[in-house]
Amino acid sequence: MIKNLLLDLGGVILNVDYQRMVETFKEYGIEDFDKIFTQANQADIIDRFEEGKCSIEEFRDGIRELVKKDLSDKQIDDAWYSMILDLPMERIQLLGMLKLKYKIFLFSNTNELHISYLRKKYIEEFGFDIFLGVFNKAYMSNEIKHRKPHPESFQWVVDDAGINPEETLFIEDTLHHIEGAKKIGLNTYWLTGGETLIDLYDKKVI
Repeated sequence: MIKNLLLDLGGVILNVDYQRMVETFKEYGIEDFDKIFTQANQADIIDRFEEGKCSIEEFRDGIRELVKKDLSDKQIDDAWYSMILDLPMERIQLLGMLKLKYKIFLFSNTNELHISYLRKKYIEEFGFDIFLGVFNKAYMSNEIKHRKPHPESFQWVVDDAGINPEETLFIEDTLHHIEGAKKIGLNTYWLTGGETLIDLYDKKVI
């Protein structure tokens, strides 16, 4: 019996478009940023930033070194934010309903720039910090120093949350993260093909 939901952020709760970031860098004259960054395979500096192992300044310098261009801090930040799209209010409302039935946890590969930006954005948009108000606990890779898809990252989260993997459903839109979760016994659902959390609720998956 499923008692807990473990949810990804980007692509599951929040709409994102990684191609928009690639296009923004292209506007800066960098044609091949998609080779540096993809969902499945990204440069070491980005991994380190998501694991909280480098500062914002070190991250920006690392991006400048990768692209061989003297971009401003604002240009890098703007490109980094450009992948973030909307968060439909109906998903927040659904999570509130689901919390009556499940314990709900968030596990996101993210970074200091994105999270500080999103906290501010959602306090303005919804009137509260969704990461504190919606979830039993939110796990950010840069804060816990562990990132998906490493099995030990999932083990760290379930241990800290005090939940049983067999009683937990992990919902994620990136396949190799699903594969990492399965290695510690989590139930999984790969959200793909344009499906949303609302669809899963309508189909009684959750």
